[in-house]
Amino acid sequence: MSYDLITTGRISVDIYPHDIGVDLAGVETFGKYLGGSPTNVAVAAARHGRRSAVITRTGEDPFGDFLRQELQRYGVDPRWATTVPDLQTPVTFCAIQPPEDFPLYFYGRSPSAPDWEIDAAEIDYYAVGEARIFWSTVTGMVREGSRKAQVAMHEARPRESLKEGQHTVLDLDYRPMFWESKDQARAQVERILPYVTVAVGNSEECSVAVGEGTADEQADRLLDAGVKLAVVKLGSEGVMAATAQERVISAPIPVKTVNGLGAGDSFGGALCHGLLADWSLENVLDFANAAGAHVATQIACSDAMPSSDQLLSMLADHGRQLPPGTADRG
Repeated sequence: MSYDLITTGRISVDIYPHDIGVDLAGVETFGKYLGGSPTNVAVAAARHGRRSAVITRTGEDPFGDFLRQELQRYGVDPRWATTVPDLQTPVTFCAIQPPEDFPLYFYGRSPSAPDWEIDAAEIDYYAVGEARIFWSTVTGMVREGSRKAQVAMHEARPRESLKEGQHTVLDLDYRPMFWESKDQARAQVERILPYVTVAVGNSEECSVAVGEGTADEQADRLLDAGVKLAVVKLGSEGVMAATAQERVISAPIPVKTVNGLGAGDSFGGALCHGLLADWSLENVLDFANAAGAHVATQIACSDAMPSSDQLLSMLADHGRQLPPGTADRG
């Protein structure tokens, strides 16, 4: 059976403080969670009943064992979360200082991390090619090992050969601490953009891919590059999505932000669910927007991923139109 979603890229142990609004130096207790953006996207999609897997690597250590156990607990196939004996599983610390300050501190990623050493020779390219959605990230292109594997995975599903209902998503997750310059990152985006049908990013991330400009201009450039759906996050103004036929803006759902870090990953998993359900673009965006808003009200990321019923109830409470066939659930 093929997968609804296969993601590839970063995995880590997220260490989040229980003390909200406190600088890390003053935090006394923490919680330990599964983390890593593409891994969280797979978890989010699994919460919507999608058959998900992640291609990544961990250290051969107890933290790696913990991450595989968590993947299984969340319903994400861990078979391709393999080990790298000579590297440690990365740990990511975050300070939670709402409403907008959530600094991240990455440990165990220098000179490399296990998920940057994905082995192209170990990939199940048939599974990648048959997956209904394949999701990769710009961060996965930082080091040569995972870069080679990620390019090969994209080559296993050329854009012109995709079947109806298949999507190849690139998360334009530019993280400046991992790159020497925007130009270096842009060169790697250009390598895989010809395989991509859906691109997702905020204004800065889109600027790395296709240059500065308004959301409409950036979406137009992504479409000109062959992308079928360009999703540009607008911050406090919501999110815009563009195809060759239509352009939709989903207004933000107002919530009290506790931790904004997992919102984008929850958005991504919900976006995949909506695309697979073949909803209208407006329904897909509203559903994904609600998913991001829900997780922003929680401390954890993976542990807070919502179910479809929770999001449908949120949409109904805010007067949003529900996707067809879901009104009785909302």
